[in-house]
Amino acid sequence: MIFDTGDPVMFKKCFFTFFVLLPALATQATQLLIPMDNTQKNHLKAYGITYWILQNNQEAEWLLNYRGGSFMCGFSKTIQDECSIRGVSVDVISEAQAISIRDQIADPSVNMDIIKLSKAPKVAVYAPKTNQPWDDAVTLVLTYAEIPYDLIYDEEVLKDVLPKYDWLHLHHEDFTGQYGKFWASYQNAEWYRTEVAESEKMAKAMGFAKVSQMKLAVAKKIRDFVAGGGYLFAMCSAPDSYDIALAAEGVDICQPQFDGDAMDPQAQSKLDFSKTFAFENFTISTNPYEYEISSIDAGPLRRNIRMDDDYFALFEFSAKWDPVPTMLCQDHERIIKGFMGQTTSFRNDEIKSSVLIMGENKALGEVRYIHGEYGKGTWTFLGGHDPEDYTHFVYDPPTELDLFPNSPGYRLILNNVLFPAAKKKKQKT
Repeated sequence: MIFDTGDPVMFKKCFFTFFVLLPALATQATQLLIPMDNTQKNHLKAYGITYWILQNNQEAEWLLNYRGGSFMCGFSKTIQDECSIRGVSVDVISEAQAISIRDQIADPSVNMDIIKLSKAPKVAVYAPKTNQPWDDAVTLVLTYAEIPYDLIYDEEVLKDVLPKYDWLHLHHEDFTGQYGKFWASYQNAEWYRTEVAESEKMAKAMGFAKVSQMKLAVAKKIRDFVAGGGYLFAMCSAPDSYDIALAAEGVDICQPQFDGDAMDPQAQSKLDFSKTFAFENFTISTNPYEYEISSIDAGPLRRNIRMDDDYFALFEFSAKWDPVPTMLCQDHERIIKGFMGQTTSFRNDEIKSSVLIMGENKALGEVRYIHGEYGKGTWTFLGGHDPEDYTHFVYDPPTELDLFPNSPGYRLILNNVLFPAAKKKKQKT
C-alpha cells in the first residue's frame, strides 16, 4: 500500500484502512488441517489425500500424536475441493492458528512432534498376476485410498526392478515354496493347481530346478533391497515364511507333495537364524497336512480366545526421540481389534531381542506388530490377513472398505505407506 503524504486526509484514510484490515489479514486462511482423530469422516482416504499432495510436489506435515496424527499443508482451494470430493474432513485455519499448533507440539512436556513429508514414495506390491480378490488387504486399501502402486512378482524382482521403488509390500506369500500349506485342503481346487503350475513354469523359465529355490533367490533380492535403503512391509504368512526361507538357504525343507522329492531329514538342525530379520529358534513344520509352516505363528489353532475378546494394544513411543515407531503407530485408537490369517501373530519367545515390538496381546504372550532395521533400510511385519474381516476364508468376498472408512487396523498399513515420505531428522544427542 502506497501513502500519499502530501494529502493529510488521504493519509489518515489509508492509515485507518490498513489497521482495520490488519486483523483480517492475520486470520486469512493459510493452512489446511486434516484431522485424524474421531472427527475425521474418512481416515483411510485422508492418507490418499496426503499422498496426492506429495505427488503434486507440495510438502505436508505429519503432526505426530496431535489429534490422532493429523496432517497439515499450505492452503489450496484445489486441495480443499479434492478433500470434499473424496469425503475427507478438512479444517481451514489461519497462520496464527497454525503457529499455535506448532508451538503446542514443540512444548518439550508434550509427547508430540512434527515430521515433514516431502516426496510421494514409489510403491510396489509383490503379488502374483493370478492374485484373487480375497488375497490381500494392502492392495484393497491402496486402491480405496487412491494410492498408486505397481504389481510385481518373481520375474520382475529377479530382473532387478526393486531399486526403482521406495516401498515394497509382500502379500501373503509363502517364500518356502510350500504354497501356503494349502495342499491338504485345496490340492484339487482350480486356483491352487493354477498357482502351482504358474510357479513351476516361472521357476523353470528363470533357470531354477524348484520353486523353493526361486523363492529363496527372490527373498535374497528383497533382503538386498532393504539393505540398500528400501522400506519393506509384510503381513499374514509373508513375514514368517520370508525369514524361514532365509534361514533354510541351501536346505530342503519341502516334503514331496510340494517339490517332488524328500526333504532333508536334518533340516531343522541346519537352519541358520543369523540370516533372518525377525525370528529365531523356531521349529519348522514337516507335516504336509498341517496348515502351519513353523512354530512362529501363535494362532489360530494355538490360541484360546473368543473373537469378541481378541484385541492387541499399540505401544506408545516418544514422538520427539523415537519418531519412526511413533509414525508407524499413529492412530485414533490404541486398542486394535484382532484378526486372523495364515499367520495371525508371532510368538514372543521366537522374536529376536533386536526387534522393536509395537503391538501385542500381553496376556496371550503374542506379538502382532514389529519393526526393525537391516542395513540402510527398515522392515515392518504385521500379523493377520484383513483388519476388518476376522477370519477371511478362501472364497470370501473382498472387504468393502466403504463400510470401514475409519478402520484403526487399516490405518497401521497406511502409516507404513507414508513412512518413506518423511524427511530424516537429525539425530538428537
